[in-house]
Amino acid sequence: MFPFKSLLSILFIALSTVDASPLRRDASMATLRFAARVNARDTSSSLNIAAADRARAQGMVHASSKSKRAGSSSVSITNSVVYYTAQVGVGSPATEYTLLVDTGSSNTWIGASAPYKPTTTSVNTGDTFSITYGSGSVSGEEYLDTVTLGSGLVITGQSIGVAKSSQGTSGFDGILGVGPTDLTQGTVSNVQSVPTVTDNLYSKGIISTEALGIYFAPPSASSTGELTFGGPDSSKTTSSVNYVPLTTTSPASLYWGIDQSIAYGSSTILSETAGIVDTGTTLILIATDAFIQYQLATGAILDEVNTGLLMITSDQYAKLQTLTFKIGDNSYGLTPNAQIWPRSLNTDIGGSSNNIYLVIADIGSNSGSGLDFINGYSFLQRFYSVFDTTNHQVGFATTSYTDAVTN
Repeated sequence: MFPFKSLLSILFIALSTVDASPLRRDASMATLRFAARVNARDTSSSLNIAAADRARAQGMVHASSKSKRAGSSSVSITNSVVYYTAQVGVGSPATEYTLLVDTGSSNTWIGASAPYKPTTTSVNTGDTFSITYGSGSVSGEEYLDTVTLGSGLVITGQSIGVAKSSQGTSGFDGILGVGPTDLTQGTVSNVQSVPTVTDNLYSKGIISTEALGIYFAPPSASSTGELTFGGPDSSKTTSSVNYVPLTTTSPASLYWGIDQSIAYGSSTILSETAGIVDTGTTLILIATDAFIQYQLATGAILDEVNTGLLMITSDQYAKLQTLTFKIGDNSYGLTPNAQIWPRSLNTDIGGSSNNIYLVIADIGSNSGSGLDFINGYSFLQRFYSVFDTTNHQVGFATTSYTDAVTN
């Protein structure tokens, strides 16, 4: 779809070396901390921040129309503007690899950059793996090996792909997939699906619930974020976690999909419909018809040339109303400040330092598609999220940053 080197790289979220070891909350949970990093936009690229997110969304919809047995995976891996890397050890003694952490895909594989180094724990299964992403592909051999996420997070016999050929994967060694297991269907020969790292942490008794808690801090904050295996970290929330069942509407049901409605002020702009929660999407994407209503209500104009984002004046910002996401029986309000891009990072997305940009963007299709919104990083930095496989649900809670004025 797009070559990797032509894409934007704006916010680079990396697990910090200092905090690489998990903090043990109790015997059934373990936490990894990550810190925010910023990479400037490649100004030679024609792909802006909104277009990059739309490409990822279109890749998700497109993947749903293909058979998993044909080796089609979930998303474009290189259209993500915000992405996260973990230093993951493979083998014994372990070799560390820099892997993207993605809730929108589920296979774990290495070898895109640094070569795989087999050890005494490495077992070649004789099977092959092949995954086609929206803007890249990877193929190679399947191995079983020891995967180390940190002290206390050691998985023996984990299925990993070892790439022999990869395209569109510059800048990292592979992927640590923490999405639903069904996304692995058809990616490895001779098996229907393969267990994810979260599956194996649970089945081996390392965590008591197959759940993943994610805490983000806004880029301007000094605090780090956290990825907690086994459930939510209550020290990072200011409310209880409220859960909703996963949606049954396709294609959102293939991912971490939920049902929600959205209101601007007192006016509903998107009736209850299906969409997804996705760490690999930077913005908040909503159906085209809802986006038009939001633009009209805010009076924003579209910056088509540089960022692809809506722009508002200072006077319009002063009149901005809360954007409310009704998820199950609970409402989650994005304050005016939460609806704007961090102004300190305007130039990193090709914008002007004096402008005010909104983080709500057009998904590229009208409501009724089965994937009518994506609550991306801009939403998740304001609310703690829990991806719970055991109970087939997604949960949200408020944090100290929910109402913060950081942008």
